[in-house]
Amino acid sequence: MKNSKRRKEILSKIDRQKAYGLKEAIELVKECATAKFDETVELAVRLNVDPRKADQVVRGTVSLPHGTGKKIKVLVLCKETKEQEANDAGADYVGLEEFIKKIEGGWADVDAIVATPDVMKDVGKLGRVLGPRGLMPNPKAGTVTNDVGEAVKQLKAGRIEYRVDKYGNIHAAVGKASFSVDALGENVRSIMDQIVKARPSAVKGKYVLNIALSSTMGPGVKIDVAELT
Repeated sequence: MKNSKRRKEILSKIDRQKAYGLKEAIELVKECATAKFDETVELAVRLNVDPRKADQVVRGTVSLPHGTGKKIKVLVLCKETKEQEANDAGADYVGLEEFIKKIEGGWADVDAIVATPDVMKDVGKLGRVLGPRGLMPNPKAGTVTNDVGEAVKQLKAGRIEYRVDKYGNIHAAVGKASFSVDALGENVRSIMDQIVKARPSAVKGKYVLNIALSSTMGPGVKIDVAELT
């Protein structure tokens, strides 16, 4: 596969073997984000865990100080008594039966779904549809709750969920290339703090193996693990 002139120019700016300091890594990612749209900046973290073991699954939520830069569409599945609270908080869609039918039919034009505990018996049957898309409400992610108003506000403000995949990696969007270096840095540090705190007690030896940052169309830039752990 031949690299384009643009790709070669971008790659020439990065030492693929070097682990950069966070500030320098962010500057490089921003410099390499030359697409005609505002590229998403993504953090990739490789952990020394075995996700096949229940006591080594790393997951959680974090509210990014500067959000993700993406407008989040939120659906709240609840009974009528909670609909006004959800609407007042800024939910894009609110209801129950009509949306369950739409989801069963293949609709999923949302980024997050919040549900109250009393409707989970109905929502549970959507697991096969929502699970693979990462949209299934979950108490650990704060998306199964009676406080739907607060959940919606946090999601809209930039709360994200992270979870280790079957290969031991975590991928998370931490902002846009148009964000300032400081804003991206604060977002990265916020999620890394949570990942470090979530270290399973069963893990022995080094926990965080590699950290990299990249933009949608740009190459990965390695980050010095010691600086963020």
